Amino acid sequence: MTDLPLADLDAFTAVARERSFRAAAKKRGVSASSLSEALRRLEAKLDVRLLNRTTRSVTPTEAGTRLLERLQPALGEIAGALDQVNELRDSPAGTLKLNVPSIVAREILPLIVGRFLRANPAISLEVTAEDGFIDVLAAGFDAGIRYEERVERDMIAIPIGPRLQRYVTAASPEYLARRGMPQHPHDLLEHDCIRHRFASGVSLLWEFGEGEGSISIAPPAVVTANAVDLEIAAAVDGLGVIRTFEEFLAPHLKSGALVTILDPWVTTFPGPFLYYASRRHMPAPLRAFVDFLKAEQRSKVR
Repeated sequence: MTDLPLADLDAFTAVARERSFRAAAKKRGVSASSLSEALRRLEAKLDVRLLNRTTRSVTPTEAGTRLLERLQPALGEIAGALDQVNELRDSPAGTLKLNVPSIVAREILPLIVGRFLRANPAISLEVTAEDGFIDVLAAGFDAGIRYEERVERDMIAIPIGPRLQRYVTAASPEYLARRGMPQHPHDLLEHDCIRHRFASGVSLLWEFGEGEGSISIAPPAVVTANAVDLEIAAAVDGLGVIRTFEEFLAPHLKSGALVTILDPWVTTFPGPFLYYASRRHMPAPLRAFVDFLKAEQRSKVR
């Protein structure tokens, strides 16, 4: 069985990890049919079924599970060997795959990406923006960006973007003229509010303050969405009170379309971190990005 194509083994690993031909194909930038054909070739060579396929799911068989367990470290070693060769190039090459929150994709990465890619012209960047927390390595990403409370402890984390950010509460002048100015977070229970719902279906409580004096409320929602632009538009249109990252609201606060309220209850927190697994052979594109971020931090200290 030494003539098994490495590409077909890699295709099997991708589909088995994702439990989906379509999701694996999207992350690999190939067609689902090409992955399906690779699986058919591999199963024919081995004369054993590796994946159970139905219209609703893809799951590894017992043979597939055993093969996946053996393949993942081996493919990792191959990737590490290729990255070592890559490090000998004058300029690192390859694709850097990042999983980031929407706030980072919208407000932080645009300030960084251009400089990084111009400094590393042989690197391409793939960014997936989602606010849920996932196992970035199992999902096929090189690294993730999250806030401190969401970073796994066994990961290496380095700062990226502003070191302090703020969560503010705001509404339009028209709304406040109509409904009155809230003086305390509990007053929001009598107001119309615009709340964010994550893709998981969770809508978090609004939290104000810290420690024993903190307050958590579930204000009544006139609009609930998982689209920040829609939420901001609803606030500007006078439909209710919004609470979110200050960066999201900055243009509208500057223009006067929105004004902050409950200023004594603004929440300040540390900015995000790039996090990645500790391993001896870091992919060359990720190493280049880490070195770039560290150089940027040193230049700001000077």
